Amino acid sequence: MKLWTLFLSLALAGAQTAPPALKSIIGEVTALDASAKQIKVKADDGALYTINLGDATSYLRIPPGEKDLKKATKIAFTDVEVGDRVLARGSLTDETKSVAAKTLVVMTKADLAQKHERDRAEWQKRGISGTVTAVNPDTKEITINTHARDAKPVIIEASSAGFRRYAADSIRFSDAKPSTFADLQVGDTIRALGDKNEDGTRFKAEELVSGSFETIAATVVSVNASTGELVVTDLKTKKPVTIQTNPNTMLRKLDERMAAGLARRMHPDAAAAGGAPGGAGASAGANAGEGNAAARPPQGAPGATGAAFGQRPGGGFDLQQMLERSPQLNLADLKKGDALIISSSKAADGSSMTAFSLVAGVEPFLAAAPRTAGQVDLGAWSIGAGMPEQ
Repeated sequence: MKLWTLFLSLALAGAQTAPPALKSIIGEVTALDASAKQIKVKADDGALYTINLGDATSYLRIPPGEKDLKKATKIAFTDVEVGDRVLARGSLTDETKSVAAKTLVVMTKADLAQKHERDRAEWQKRGISGTVTAVNPDTKEITINTHARDAKPVIIEASSAGFRRYAADSIRFSDAKPSTFADLQVGDTIRALGDKNEDGTRFKAEELVSGSFETIAATVVSVNASTGELVVTDLKTKKPVTIQTNPNTMLRKLDERMAAGLARRMHPDAAAAGGAPGGAGASAGANAGEGNAAARPPQGAPGATGAAFGQRPGGGFDLQQMLERSPQLNLADLKKGDALIISSSKAADGSSMTAFSLVAGVEPFLAAAPRTAGQVDLGAWSIGAGMPEQ
């Protein structure tokens, strides 16, 4: 059970016996005032609350994932820290958004960090991701391509899985909302947790998160770093696109060695030839008629093997993991003509999008990418499913 589900179940359990005037606030501690015995909480819906604590307030620490308050241990106000997750229950004053809490249930940030690492390790070990190619509502089965070079289609048995779907502007697992099998569509990107059969052709899912994404290759036209907005040229449509970024956007820049290794890993034949098939070894910008020259993968550059390139212990490849380890990108450092790969939820008209990832330094990858009808084929470039955070 995820943390938000646990907190909700605790809140509902309390609501069955508590007076109607009581309110449950679930969120993260952003500030503490020991002298006033107050804490500030940013609730999961984004609202800010002041939690007033008195001598009669009881403080309980519960481990992440625990479902029973009987397993909680008593703590003191001094044990609460900024970054902790809390459930505060008490009388709410709407005008001031303050709660006089009778009980404060705490999941410490240290406990949460440990659980996050355990969850990530579990999803890396027992997870699978790919693009949906078929959906069978009668059998509750999903067929996916897993993006690996030699991968076979995998059938996911989802009859007993829990479903979530990514938010329109984020691939953070914690921002995903409850969903159903009926929300799945061909072309969706999914990540599932479960177990494979012996030959790896079937996968029994316990949890599944999905989203409808698109990824474009583009070159920079202009950047407004103060507002987090860019105008780019889509290399496929040759049309301008306005890109919005926000605090959830993953901004990364590949160094030349990693970009070259990624090109070799995802397009080995083209990269070995020093460019795109058919002798199209020019830069991404040049293929679009503008921009900076892109470096070809240097001779002898290492292939994308090992943890630095997101390789899993079993030999699979996790682009998301590789990008998370890459250096942070400062939008102010971008110049006109720089090549980018941008991922977002599918936009209605394609003229604007909110990026959940924006990656620079991709010229070697784009130079090696195959081309279909003269357009860059991004192939297996897909980061469409964030690892679980809570």
